Amino acid sequence: MTAVEDRPGTRPRRPDVEPGQLFIGGRWTETAARFDAVDPSTGKTLTSVARASAADVDAAVGAARAAFDGWAATPGRQRARVLHRVADLVRARADEIVAVESADVGKPVSLCRAVDVETVAEQYEYYSALAQGLDGATRQIPIPSHAYTRREPLGVVAAITPFNFPLVLSTSKIAPALAAGNTVVHKPAEDTSLSALLMAGLLAEAGVPDGVLNVVTGFGSEIGDALLTHPGVAKIAFTGSTAVGRHAASVAGQGLKPVTLELGGNAAHIVFEDADVEQAVGAAIKAFVFNTGQFCMGGPRLLVADALYDTVLAALAEAVPHVPVGDPFDPATVVGPMAGERHRAKVEHYVEQARADGGRIIAGGGRPAFDGDVAGGFFVQPTVIADLPDSSSVVQEEIFGPVLTVQRFATEDEAVALANGTPYGLAAGLQTTNLARAHRVAARLQAGIVWVNDWAMLDPALPFGGVKDSGFGREYGPESLDSYTRTKSVVISLA
Repeated sequence: MTAVEDRPGTRPRRPDVEPGQLFIGGRWTETAARFDAVDPSTGKTLTSVARASAADVDAAVGAARAAFDGWAATPGRQRARVLHRVADLVRARADEIVAVESADVGKPVSLCRAVDVETVAEQYEYYSALAQGLDGATRQIPIPSHAYTRREPLGVVAAITPFNFPLVLSTSKIAPALAAGNTVVHKPAEDTSLSALLMAGLLAEAGVPDGVLNVVTGFGSEIGDALLTHPGVAKIAFTGSTAVGRHAASVAGQGLKPVTLELGGNAAHIVFEDADVEQAVGAAIKAFVFNTGQFCMGGPRLLVADALYDTVLAALAEAVPHVPVGDPFDPATVVGPMAGERHRAKVEHYVEQARADGGRIIAGGGRPAFDGDVAGGFFVQPTVIADLPDSSSVVQEEIFGPVLTVQRFATEDEAVALANGTPYGLAAGLQTTNLARAHRVAARLQAGIVWVNDWAMLDPALPFGGVKDSGFGREYGPESLDSYTRTKSVVISLA
């Protein structure tokens, strides 16, 4: 894979991407069937990708199982050195990674470099440090004995990841799993598989032994259950839709396998009457256009106090049309295309439903017009919709695109009720200059993470995850290692 460097004064170009193969047991493996990877900013085919079968999944799990004992027995300090080399290689090859991820996902290159690539490097550094400290503890008990606990890896982890943040959300599973001594079979989303293959080669270059990380690309409808139900898989780590997450949890339950699920979101962003309006509007725009709205922790529901409602709407109407939308390979672009044609169609369906439900389009509502390479891309305008009833599906359901609904409230209790009034609970946020209110409301919001006076403040040390239909388990932070280890007690008699 090659790319032109993204440097000041230069404009990066779309990469030439080699056909993708499976990565099993440290070797690139061909398949009989293939499928196309499409550049969503142009609608054109980038390359083709291997289409795995159930037999390929079996081979990948077998390779991971064969590598497990050796990797689990590798001292944590040695695993840490390997993971730290991954971080170094990610930064050294940032140009290539940015080009491939941006072309495959439609992610603006500036966002990809500053957020995705740097976050991946920081995750590997963070879990490199934690890999050295996976210690148990001695316990004092009345029995004459020496008693202690051990934290041990689970085995083969099935990591199933979505299309919107391929690099970041795969690393949030692979890095802690490897740090704890597990091996991994990674199934990336069929829409955006290319960076998973690039990272597989990079991890091998860093010294990850053969079979410790395996990547099978293909369609969930064809290989998903083969991976979920495989008797060699010890744990399932899934990020994706709530509907598929329910199925994964059901399968895990049948096999009595531990599972973590990071599922859909529909976060509320509350603007109280004492908020700094300029700051609040800036954060609201960031919250709903970040990653073209394809962000499970985005803020697509803006709740505004009556006293500021008209002011905030006017500010959004003025500012949102000026958000730079266009070619993701233009460093000035903030909003790129949707990751695929079906994703754009879903967003457009919700905008039409909003019109039918009596919503007032404040900004956007259509497709931007472009010339040149991106004329055939899957773009939608950042769209702001006011005055929808709370019962509208546009308010209640996850749109997963750059669409913001704006509702008014009269009291703090009403704001909290509206915020908690959907089945989801992944993220939430509020704008206020009242510190007591910030703590009070944050405690009442049903969400795994709450942001105050900004949005999308994330760090590998800070855990996130859902409640209600947004799933369970935590990623990031030392808490994530709890999902990739089990505790064993050892009691040695001294009698």
